Amino acid sequence: MLGGGGLIAANVYASAAEGWGQEASGSGPVPTAGAATIDCPDVGTRLTSVPDGARGEVDRELALLDEQIAVAYRQFQETPQAERQDPGFTGGALMDPLKEKRAATIGRITDAIDRAGDRPQGLDELAECTLRPADDRSGDGTDGGGGQDGAAQEQNGGGQDQNGGGPAQGSGQGGNGPVASDYQDITTVQPGAQSPPRTADASRGSFTSSCGVNADGLFNSDNVIVAPGVSNGAHHFHDYIGNQANSAFASDEDLAGADTSCVDKGDKSSYYWPVLRLQNGTRERDADAPGGGTEGNAGQIVTPRQVTLTFVGNPREKVTAMPRLLRIITGDAKAFVNGPANANASWSCTGFEDRQVKDKYPLCPAGSDVVRTFAFQGCWDGRNIDSANHRTHVAFAGADGGCPAGFRAIPQLVQRIVYDVDAPSLADGGRAVPLFAVDSFPEQLHKPVTDHGDFINVFDEDLMGEMVDCINTGGTCGADAAPAPSEEPSEPPASSAAPTAGAGAEPEPGGTAGEQSAEPPADAPATEPADTGAPAVSGTTAPRVYASASPGGTASAAAPGGADAEDGTPTTGPAPAGTAVAAEAGDASATGGTEPQAVEGGLADTGARLWPAALGAALVIAGFVVLRRTGRRA
Repeated sequence: MLGGGGLIAANVYASAAEGWGQEASGSGPVPTAGAATIDCPDVGTRLTSVPDGARGEVDRELALLDEQIAVAYRQFQETPQAERQDPGFTGGALMDPLKEKRAATIGRITDAIDRAGDRPQGLDELAECTLRPADDRSGDGTDGGGGQDGAAQEQNGGGQDQNGGGPAQGSGQGGNGPVASDYQDITTVQPGAQSPPRTADASRGSFTSSCGVNADGLFNSDNVIVAPGVSNGAHHFHDYIGNQANSAFASDEDLAGADTSCVDKGDKSSYYWPVLRLQNGTRERDADAPGGGTEGNAGQIVTPRQVTLTFVGNPREKVTAMPRLLRIITGDAKAFVNGPANANASWSCTGFEDRQVKDKYPLCPAGSDVVRTFAFQGCWDGRNIDSANHRTHVAFAGADGGCPAGFRAIPQLVQRIVYDVDAPSLADGGRAVPLFAVDSFPEQLHKPVTDHGDFINVFDEDLMGEMVDCINTGGTCGADAAPAPSEEPSEPPASSAAPTAGAGAEPEPGGTAGEQSAEPPADAPATEPADTGAPAVSGTTAPRVYASASPGGTASAAAPGGADAEDGTPTTGPAPAGTAVAAEAGDASATGGTEPQAVEGGLADTGARLWPAALGAALVIAGFVVLRRTGRRA
């Protein structure tokens, strides 16, 4: 009887204590809909012109606006559920103070610009924020916006802990995502369309720079482009390759004089993007630091298996040299609340790269690796190396491949990042196979649509000239022009992911897109390659993004995008070809060896967790029977 009672007590205690910890992964099904979040107008997108004399002060105040949102979101997340539903809390204790702080900060931005130039109008109207409910659908471009599932939202409590603050079961290690609807079986995605046809004046070549995979672990939560001089300006960790002087405080001179991880030392450019993490309970170096665990970015940082940096040409004209220290951002780090117009990063799997999605993480079949692609803007205004909102000085080309009026073609950077991570087990909250997600601003809930990449050109003039000549003459050049084995550290750091199966696949020149099997070989070629050996991505447009509708469901079209600014606003010029048609991941059937996208545990799963308690109950009953019989004999 004592032994049986002990089994029952131990099993009940263990079940109650399950959750995210140093050694534990998530428990229970992953909610299909994300948590409630704070939605604030993005002031940076309105600042199309900031005088040079005010630029530093304005950048610092914009970073302060981000900090204010992060603090308010943390306060909301740590508040017990019952208090959150009190209008007095959401208004008087949370949103009203946030509005007051934002109003004061926006006032300082307005005054700074006024002292150096013309006073901007309408910024005061951007101070007020709203608390977006968990079932609000106005976010990431799926199902009319956020891709939320109202029924599952109600059932799962929106990914929030119903008994108080802190991480909810199945809502990610940081308690703010990802959720089940953030994933989609890549085999359900429809193949993309062809790139624009090339004219006789097309620049058909390509140039590749090899800069490693950040095996030494150069990270920080700064952003020298958007928030120079501000520590933790990104509120999420970045991977860095290339230039080794990357920090918020690096001057142009620091970047020019720094070391580089690139094979060709003439490339000191800075390439960086949000880290990818496994939500497996690991405590990384930033577990208790700003930009990391304190802002919901938690879990094991994954070192890429392979990073390919390829510069390609334009299908209609020759390219001109990039100006030194040109800054380019592609994608929108705030796309979940800003909307998907500027979302541009795309996701796929090796062997399936003719299928791209930008608002879902891919569930890849066994033997296939996750592929993350950034196609940067390939048109430049010919004058500026940056702009007030970090977007209007560059643009994507139109559907025909031509640059907008007043812009000229430059080599277009295409980053391809391959990760050896397995499709997560959504049905058990990532217990068997952990969830993965990119770092994000805390209120952006780790949505894949918020992914983005940053680039600062620090090529020396001679190497940039070689690149332009090679691309314009149709060559295939660079330190890593020939296919080579993927680079992997000889001794992976503690933050790197453990190898599983499959290797990143290099695009194979001259290949064609064929029928894909459910389990393609890891070295299957990327589809739609250029006819001269250039990479498959068009030299002028953002990747086309297609997702199939769920059976019996309706797919809605996301806004077409060639978007670039981390703070979000459409680029100049025509939108790139291709429209994202997104399907809710929760409805897609899992095929081809991927994990099923169920959001509820089954009876067998429940029984497997409770068998110790059942055994204990049986022992208790047996003990009573023995005791009773012994009493009768006595």
